[in-house]
Amino acid sequence: MGPELPPGLKAAIDRELEGRRRANLAARTAATTAAYRAGRTSAVAIRGEDDALAYALARLPATYAATARVFAEARRTAPGFTPATLLDAGSGPGGGSWAAREAWPSLARIAWFDASPPFLALAARLAAGSLEATPTRGDLAGGGFPHADLVLASYALAEIAPDRQARLVADLWAATDGLLALVEPGTPAGSARLLAARDVLIGAGAQVLAPCPHHAACPLTAADWCHFAVRLPRSRDHRLAKGADAPFEDEKFAYLLAARPHVAAEPRTARVLARPRVGKPGIDLKLCTEAAALEGRHVPRRDKLAHARARRLDWGDAL
Repeated sequence: MGPELPPGLKAAIDRELEGRRRANLAARTAATTAAYRAGRTSAVAIRGEDDALAYALARLPATYAATARVFAEARRTAPGFTPATLLDAGSGPGGGSWAAREAWPSLARIAWFDASPPFLALAARLAAGSLEATPTRGDLAGGGFPHADLVLASYALAEIAPDRQARLVADLWAATDGLLALVEPGTPAGSARLLAARDVLIGAGAQVLAPCPHHAACPLTAADWCHFAVRLPRSRDHRLAKGADAPFEDEKFAYLLAARPHVAAEPRTARVLARPRVGKPGIDLKLCTEAAALEGRHVPRRDKLAHARARRLDWGDAL
């Protein structure tokens, strides 16, 4: 299972739920989900306090888990990176900031930047007594971001018109003193947004740490796209809000980690792009390699050492 919400955040959500009718929140969740799937932004989908809470109940566990996975990869790739400041751009209810603090207790100052008053208000209530952050209400497309060691834009690029996304990425990179993390839904559209962002960042001199093991053109064809998945448990309230029976959820996500040249990073190695296929003859891996090529690699069972290593690999891991 993937990372669960921190106890402090889980307790804060439970406090928000006290005295509220779950049926009303489920209806709000359905309405906001429909709005997002129709391509509407948070400014349209999140109208008030109940909408923000319904979103947090239904989506915060998944977006938190995906962002936490990305930060775990950032820590593996750049183990010496210890940020003191965070800019959470498009912060929503603040789940990305909680994930960052869990990954880097060194964070001393956090800045939230979001256009939604209901989201910023809920983020402040959830963080009370556990997480200190300075909120700023503003349009992401307008720029004007404060500098930070770590800059995060999680599930945010889709909120911006396509013709303004490159400028936003450039503005976020300009505010980045160390590491920039971009997280998007694991859809073809989300992956395409990150590929475009990758071009902007490489052109600006960034070093891509993950998931790409190279700076060349992506070798995936149009029928495929770079994305990963994290499985997370669902609480009873989470299931009620989503009208779901399964005790778990699989969140598919795409991401990009880019760093300033001074950030020391581990050597990049081939990335597992799909769940390994385990059979009697051995294990089959789909890899994106350092040579910017797709490779299908078979690890035979008779090679006991290599097979044992391959058994520990999962979708998204680096070799």
